[in-house]
Amino acid sequence: MYLGIDLGTSAVKTVLVDDAQRVIASESRALATASPQSGYYEQHPAQWIDATFATLDALKASHAGALAAVEGIGLSGQMHGATLLDASSKPLRPCILWNDGRSAAECRILEQRWPALRATTGNKAMAGFTAPKLLWIATHEPEIFAATELVLLPKAYLRLVLSGEAIEDVSDASGSLWLDAARRDWSDAALAATGLSREHMPRLVEGCAPATTLRSELARRWGMARPPIIAGGAGDNPAGAVGIGAIEPGTAFISLGTSGALLAPSNRIAANPDRVVHTFCHAVPGMWIQAGAILSAASCLAWAARLFGASEAELLAPLGSRPQAPSPVSFLPYLAGERTPHDDPAVRGMLDGLSHGTDRTAIMQAVLEGVAFALADCRDALADAGIAIAEADVIGGGSRSEFWLAVLASVLNVPVHRFAGGETGAAFGAARLGRLAVTDEAIGDVCVRPQRIETFEPDAALVDAYAERLPAWRELYRPRH
Repeated sequence: MYLGIDLGTSAVKTVLVDDAQRVIASESRALATASPQSGYYEQHPAQWIDATFATLDALKASHAGALAAVEGIGLSGQMHGATLLDASSKPLRPCILWNDGRSAAECRILEQRWPALRATTGNKAMAGFTAPKLLWIATHEPEIFAATELVLLPKAYLRLVLSGEAIEDVSDASGSLWLDAARRDWSDAALAATGLSREHMPRLVEGCAPATTLRSELARRWGMARPPIIAGGAGDNPAGAVGIGAIEPGTAFISLGTSGALLAPSNRIAANPDRVVHTFCHAVPGMWIQAGAILSAASCLAWAARLFGASEAELLAPLGSRPQAPSPVSFLPYLAGERTPHDDPAVRGMLDGLSHGTDRTAIMQAVLEGVAFALADCRDALADAGIAIAEADVIGGGSRSEFWLAVLASVLNVPVHRFAGGETGAAFGAARLGRLAVTDEAIGDVCVRPQRIETFEPDAALVDAYAERLPAWRELYRPRH
């Protein structure tokens, strides 16, 4: 038995997976995000621990025998968050999250201070990444910076609580701007540019490697026969790639979670930081992931649900399963700023083309199309790096919507596929990493592609209609800085 724990932005999801790679149980607990002012997003690490422990307590209550047999645990998590700990390994402040835009000025300072940043990390300095957040802390909260002894990403803090050791995997570390992506090791020059050193960083491991073991007292709490091995794990998107077997060049997938991304594994670095293409180490050795990222995807549905006072299911039901024509309304999904291709944390969303005849259904279709258009921007940025997308699998909560996947297929003009259980892809991928850390099986034997349950082909008429709409949609973007 193996556990996969995904520390997401909106929830912690934990899955229990057997030796035949069947998910036999899952639990989820919601997380809350604080926004102390516009563009600021934070979570207190204590709620991550409470939510994780609640999922495991629930699994013990419902599947005690299976939980007792767990041999390996894999962790995945939201990337880029800055969790600052004191000398006693206690959080000094709430974690500044991946979608926080407060450190835009510090990004410019960081690139001036360290001109080799893009060549070394494969990324442009952006407010979402971890390193600029530390420069912001040094300027605006100097007493916190001075007291910081350890900087961890969210899932590394969870691992610290579970095991007592500060360890991070190279895929998650890639999103910090402190990692030399080619060497898969911390960059001393990067750390020095933010006033830090290796002493402030966790030990690095590959995602499928054994990293540590669960604390004995926690193993007893959950009735485990012996403390399971905890794998290196992965950032949420690399873990999702492992979950759907996207571990080789030529594969691509779309993540439709709180944020969104179009990702392509590669056996070489194909960096394009000027077009805001992200370069991350993959969760398996010798592989990288190139990605275009958008800050708001399924979270746009949550926003619409709050706006209309209805559930997401109620809003999506009138759309049916396939679009007949583009919505007369256009939506920019920049509710928390945007990454690819704009790198603009200050931009905000927009509805355009409203009239007296506009109804809720037209707006909801526009929301889904706006996210799809943003992913088309990611497709084109990846193409500029030499990565062509011929088809794409979809994971994340948004993959449950047939209508949305049909829109994506026609906007991107490629077949789009979904799997059973695609919304738990990151947690399932983490469980696979937990298994590899225990069994030392061949990666390809474990990370097989699950069976696709449905394929959405581009609709020729809609492909032309969306292609005609896309340039006008792009013209709606206006920088605010």
